[in-house]
Amino acid sequence: MTETKMRLTIDTDYLRQKLSDLLNTPSPTGYTDTIVRYVCRELEQLGVDYDVTRRGGIRGRLSGWQSAGARAIVSHLDTLGAQVKSLKDNGRLELVPIGTWSARFAEGARTTVFTRNGTYRGTILPLKASGHTFGDDIDTLPIGWNHVELRVDAYARNPDDLYQLGFEIGDFVSIDPQLEFIDNGFIVSRHLDNKAGVAVMLAALKALMAAPPPPVTIFWLFSITEEVGHGASSILLPDIASMVAVDNGTSAPGQNSSEFGVTIAMADQTGPFDYHLTRKLVDLCRTNDIRHQKDIFRYYRSDSAAALVAGADIRTALVTFGIDASHGYERIHMHALRSLAELLTCYAQSSVDIVRDRKQVSDLRGFTRQPSQPAEQQLNPESGPPSALAEEAKESEGAA
Repeated sequence: MTETKMRLTIDTDYLRQKLSDLLNTPSPTGYTDTIVRYVCRELEQLGVDYDVTRRGGIRGRLSGWQSAGARAIVSHLDTLGAQVKSLKDNGRLELVPIGTWSARFAEGARTTVFTRNGTYRGTILPLKASGHTFGDDIDTLPIGWNHVELRVDAYARNPDDLYQLGFEIGDFVSIDPQLEFIDNGFIVSRHLDNKAGVAVMLAALKALMAAPPPPVTIFWLFSITEEVGHGASSILLPDIASMVAVDNGTSAPGQNSSEFGVTIAMADQTGPFDYHLTRKLVDLCRTNDIRHQKDIFRYYRSDSAAALVAGADIRTALVTFGIDASHGYERIHMHALRSLAELLTCYAQSSVDIVRDRKQVSDLRGFTRQPSQPAEQQLNPESGPPSALAEEAKESEGAA
């Protein structure tokens, strides 16, 4: 189905402010209560109804003309981080990572440690940090979490000192974002994965609240365990028929992603995304003059993958903002964030193409059809076999 232009104007000042607020609210996986409260308050300010799961997954609801066959858009609130593995004899902390990220990006990071007595500041350092002490050994020390430690900014000479201050095994460690907004539109920070996706969703919601109700109800989902692989596995509802994940797309040699426009993922390490939903998003970009490109991610999974692995029978897609140096010192551009938010407003307002998806199970009537004819017949459908055309018309009448 051909859509008309429906791109809404995005308040980029609001998007920028929300991104700054989100990045400056620590939320390593497992320590997300504060960020959940922040997003819920923001949904209240926008006038969006929501509920919260036991652990903190958020389901915002934008009611549409129909409720069956609802849509969902999802981002994750949790970020990379670390936990205390042990209290070391030298009064420092051994760490293990939360999520998958290299210790080479941890070296030199400023941190906050959440203890039973409150927060402490600290720095992650190589075991041999001073050239004045270790000479050239500082350049030959291996890279890895076994070769770094956290120096706390408190008087601690041994494990007993640390324990008296309130430090314990399992304490959560957040990594400072070190956010910079550059005048040319670039944004540099840790944790743009996926605070930027959350900011995009909030900006799109702000624009949609001033628009007519969408054709079908849309759930705006915010998960809290994506970085450890759980993602949107436990916040879906039976009415949801399709879900679009908003996350980062790696711009690097061998990838087609870009820091400008929308990058639409065709597949990740768990396999292809839904053919029909992905094609719909591409068509919406083309119709609404939204810059876009396609890519495939080989070492990547998202909220959508977690939902499918958990057994959800829904159509899924992934739309991304191009990011350089993912899970490190990341860089994106406001152009991609604005483009993504525009696409979400188009998707929210777009017509429902697959009416059959309102039911979880049905017969073949109205079931989707993927092209299988030679290209010449695809470009000139009237030249197709009469029997096939008659069958397609019969199914279309039944679906209507």
